Amino acid sequence: MKNGIIVPCYNEAQRLPLEQFESFINNNEDYLLCFVNDGSKDNTLECLQDFSKNNPERIRVYDMPQNGGKAEAVRAGVHYLLDHTNVDTIGFLDADLSTDFADYTNLVNELSRDASKKLVFGSRESNEENQIERNGFRNIISFVIGILIRAILKLPIKDSQCGAKVFKRDAARYCFNQSFVTRWLFDVELFIRMKKAYGKKETIKLIKEVPLKRWVHVDGSKIGLKDSLVIPSQLLSIALTYNLTPNYYNTLQRAAVLGLMVLQMAGIIEDIGEI
Repeated sequence: MKNGIIVPCYNEAQRLPLEQFESFINNNEDYLLCFVNDGSKDNTLECLQDFSKNNPERIRVYDMPQNGGKAEAVRAGVHYLLDHTNVDTIGFLDADLSTDFADYTNLVNELSRDASKKLVFGSRESNEENQIERNGFRNIISFVIGILIRAILKLPIKDSQCGAKVFKRDAARYCFNQSFVTRWLFDVELFIRMKKAYGKKETIKLIKEVPLKRWVHVDGSKIGLKDSLVIPSQLLSIALTYNLTPNYYNTLQRAAVLGLMVLQMAGIIEDIGEI
């Protein structure tokens, strides 16, 4: 089985762990890396092009001249792999390798072991057996976002936003066929697209969430407080675009109020009205 990994990159020249990528590709002949330069303003593209010269068949670089956000960068990578390679699975990882290769290959192995699955994805739920590191701010934001997303998806998913997902080729073609509504919440849209294609009961059978053994936040994240505070409105846009029933809007509204109250209690915002 051949596996393609998409790595979206925006201004990552100073924090790309190229030695780790090189070590992985040299020791795993069934994998291909596809770096997508998302209109970076630094020298990310030059770094990636120089890096790919070492192994051009298994290290590909796709350049997006203008920044489109992570959603479009990953989508561009998916279409590149579908059109130019014969990989059996297509997935994506964050450029900083906050999810490491050991966990990613475990996701691929889970997908290959169970022919009934079309999507396997990681979960950053912390427990006594794993190493999941987040700062206090991200813990609060993740908690609030999780409430809002579960209100929309209504699927037994603990962590929809983990940046490590692996699709069977046919599922990737369907899920990434059209552009996304949002730049950062496309993971939510992926699950909604699967529900619309297969129905809720069948989707639950087709997906599998696997706890990560390690996940570490790396400084330099492209999503800040300002982005987090507009998430409720972005989720509403998703609900409207995908024609979700009115019950979703009511649930989302209640969840949004609860989430904002949590932010207020945490001292991140002083008054709900300021948003």
